[in-house]
Amino acid sequence: MKGLKPTVLALGIFAVPTMGLADIRLLDDSAMGEITGQAGVSIELETKIDIDQFLYVDEGAFAVNDISIGGAERTDFFGFAGIGGPTANNRLDNIRIDIDVLADGDAAINIVPTNFAAVDFRITTGAWELLATDGSGDYTRLVDNFYAEGLMARGSVHLDTETDVMRLRTAFAIETMDFDVPFLAMGVRGLQITGADFDSTFSSPLDLFAEVDLYIYHGERLSGGGSSLAIDMPSFRADVGIEEVIIGQQSIGRVFVDDLAITDTAMRVYGH
Repeated sequence: MKGLKPTVLALGIFAVPTMGLADIRLLDDSAMGEITGQAGVSIELETKIDIDQFLYVDEGAFAVNDISIGGAERTDFFGFAGIGGPTANNRLDNIRIDIDVLADGDAAINIVPTNFAAVDFRITTGAWELLATDGSGDYTRLVDNFYAEGLMARGSVHLDTETDVMRLRTAFAIETMDFDVPFLAMGVRGLQITGADFDSTFSSPLDLFAEVDLYIYHGERLSGGGSSLAIDMPSFRADVGIEEVIIGQQSIGRVFVDDLAITDTAMRVYGH
């Protein structure tokens, strides 16, 4: 943790009677840390986020309307009572963010529940649309009525100053996700994502969460010839189930994907 600047401490010194100055000396950052016992900063957070519209404009535009991110207003998930924290409300809560700058300059950010439970969340949106900007008023509604509730067990960010690579890790589970795809006359009801080892018959919260591990950095394009935002994902494993698939307003049944494994994934993002 950074200490007070010497100039700030000096201003405080001038406010002390002159006879006491002989006993006062400035402390550097490390000495301040030893006295206070602090090795970083912790932030406890409660919040709810609402966005009327997210708009991306290229030649045409892409919009996501009526975005809301908050708590799920319940604490029971996947048959585990109280796993979503001590209180049921519409806020993202039960969150503590620990921030440390290590001796080698690396930044370490750890996101954990304040209580021995997971962080419950609900995400909803209105329409996702492709919009014409030529005055025609044409649009295509890609997704509508998006609704998801789930849990986050933890998250962490590690920025390595030696390699300039940011590692992002999180563990999550989706208990229910619904959405419509109007331009294809499709709908999804009750989509669920858990860890690949989760068994609903012999359920354990230790197996509940799917792990995401990303490495993000400035890298070369896979095709060569320029720089890009590089995102690597060594492995992702999960079980994915869909309670109901709707096509043409009629259900065609259920889907379950057991032990989905996505490995050795490299993605490069750049403008064109």
